[in-house]
Amino acid sequence: MSDHPENRLKDSASPYLRSAAHQPIDWHEWGDAAFARAKAEDKPILLDIGAVWCHWCHVIDRESYENVEIAKIINEHFVPVKVDRDERPDVDSRYQSAISAISGQGGWPLTGFLLSDGKPFFGGTYFPPEDQMGRPGFRRILLAVADSYRNKRAELERAANSLADAVSQAEIFTGARADFDLGVVEEQISSITKLFDIKNGGFGRAPKFPHASAIDLLLERYQQTKEKHLLAMAETTLEKMARGGVYDQLAGGFHRYSVDERWLVPHFEKMSYDNSELLKNYLHAAQLSEKHDWEASFTDTAQSIVMWVISVLSDEENGGFYASQDADYSLEDDGDYFTWTLEEVRAALTPEESRVIELYYDVEAHGEMHHNPAKNVLWIARGFEEIAQILERDAWDIVTIKSNAEAKMMKARLQRPTPFVDKTMYVAWNAMFVSAFLAASHALFTPWIAEQCRAFALKTLDRMLKEVWSESRGFGHRIGGPALEGSLDDQVFSVIALLDAYEATLDPRYFTAAQKTMDLAIARYGDAEGGGFFDRPSDAAPMGGLDVRRKPFQDSPTPSANSVAAIALIRMHAFTGDERYHAFAKRTLEAFAGIAPQYGLFAATYGLAATLFAHYPLQVVITGDSSDPAAQALEDAAHRVYRFGKSVLRVTAETPQLHLAGALKETLPHLPANKPLAIVCSGNTCLPPTSDPKQLTTLLENGATGAATF
Repeated sequence: MSDHPENRLKDSASPYLRSAAHQPIDWHEWGDAAFARAKAEDKPILLDIGAVWCHWCHVIDRESYENVEIAKIINEHFVPVKVDRDERPDVDSRYQSAISAISGQGGWPLTGFLLSDGKPFFGGTYFPPEDQMGRPGFRRILLAVADSYRNKRAELERAANSLADAVSQAEIFTGARADFDLGVVEEQISSITKLFDIKNGGFGRAPKFPHASAIDLLLERYQQTKEKHLLAMAETTLEKMARGGVYDQLAGGFHRYSVDERWLVPHFEKMSYDNSELLKNYLHAAQLSEKHDWEASFTDTAQSIVMWVISVLSDEENGGFYASQDADYSLEDDGDYFTWTLEEVRAALTPEESRVIELYYDVEAHGEMHHNPAKNVLWIARGFEEIAQILERDAWDIVTIKSNAEAKMMKARLQRPTPFVDKTMYVAWNAMFVSAFLAASHALFTPWIAEQCRAFALKTLDRMLKEVWSESRGFGHRIGGPALEGSLDDQVFSVIALLDAYEATLDPRYFTAAQKTMDLAIARYGDAEGGGFFDRPSDAAPMGGLDVRRKPFQDSPTPSANSVAAIALIRMHAFTGDERYHAFAKRTLEAFAGIAPQYGLFAATYGLAATLFAHYPLQVVITGDSSDPAAQALEDAAHRVYRFGKSVLRVTAETPQLHLAGALKETLPHLPANKPLAIVCSGNTCLPPTSDPKQLTTLLENGATGAATF
């Protein structure tokens, strides 16, 4: 810690920015004041973009920004600006693109050097404070940049202007427009298959990230074609992840990514947006192929994500999902909270329990962590049967011993210093978890967990509508704290969540809010000429010299907002029959049709949107009295089948007027509301009603093919 008085970040709403309040740097938050000062003093801007969960962001803070000598150089020659990438994804995305073009790499911390108008001319990611291994240190870079700004200004300005033009062209995908072609999905599946790691699951080499949209695309494609290798790729990936160290074996929930190909050693931060999408993956996989694996079934993994989120990542009293949990509790550790030495295990357990845990989780004197070789990451190395043979015990005894031992280890872990939880609540990430919890509330869980998921999802959504939604601007970016302008992500993920809530409750206020938000997104973010959506509204405040219009397309780190927008439009059209939504969905897909194939794995959400657009969403209406077990059996059957974009609507005699379109709207009035029936529609066609859950399952698995117009 420094004796320097607190800087102006002390009053920030961002925990990441507040963590730098003690630094001897004259930090500004992103805004007009910083640019005005840079111009008035004729200084370049030093831009630091990071996040509270980012380990290396805290490393550069300690090594450089808390270094009094380096701070003196920065304060003398630069106007320093610090940005929280979670709080300002619009700033981060633009400068990531620019700095990646300069240095060949992006990520956090992102270190940029900008002209006083905000245009970048140089940058990178983490810089060590002093020269290391032939690489210049931060001190040397700062002095060199300051000298160039004084003596080579014209050269820097030419480079900055050229870079800004290049970023502008790249971010709006000039020339990417083409006719819609469903063949893009075939190309994406081919790309995903080529990248699949047959041995370890996942896609590509280390480091390995979960690609949730790609997994859902494989599962949906399997339902269409019944090609078993598609299901096998998804199953293998989910099984290997759930058995690996990237999954928190004691508490549940997934870490952000694995540094190795085997999913063993993670970067230990846990992100809201990873866990919401992986929760849906495991639910969908369980719908398709629940394997009764007593070590790690898909249902068990999904349920453990829910339980971890409820206990750590949620505002139980008011509703809302927190943003993240850090990897570390201090800069001196690297995942120490989550890892174990052999001695720590033995201290917490009886000898019998310890032996089982050592065999099950491969706990040895020498573990997997390079910074501390004694530390072990918990991963499933052996099954119960194998351990039973080694110890000459019954396998069920091993199950019981392991369960008791894990409870003791969890109790011991809770006594350790706990990594910080960022309790900021971002609207898009909350909407993603609302959808995930509503999916989890269906028939895959024990009743009390199902009801808890449903109730908490609706409480969160009600809070979002009350606190951060307006008739004129849609959703803001953050629940609580000073208001932040919403992004495209905040609007479209919320539309999806609102439609999911409407389907779950048939409460028309959710549908009305979804439709109003969709209309606002089209009006304020939509590109009426080129198709697709920009990430910031047309009337957003200027944001400096890199104020380029950007259309987010790649799935990184969350599903692409443009692809999600297309999905929202397609679902809205299915409910309303309003051709505006169908036309804008088509134009959005066409805006990226020329480049989608080359993105492959990284545009899997586009593949899901393309599939939904071509085949139409399946809509299932279940009639019958609310207490009728036959109607409940039909509803359970409808929920058990995974089909992307499927709607299940439970109608009774007391149901309010539904927002339905096409054949479903014409057919429903002719169905007796008190008779247990299921009707499946897609587009303008419906199948004859059925009262047989097995037949309903078959119809949904086949996508209502052969549907006859009513």
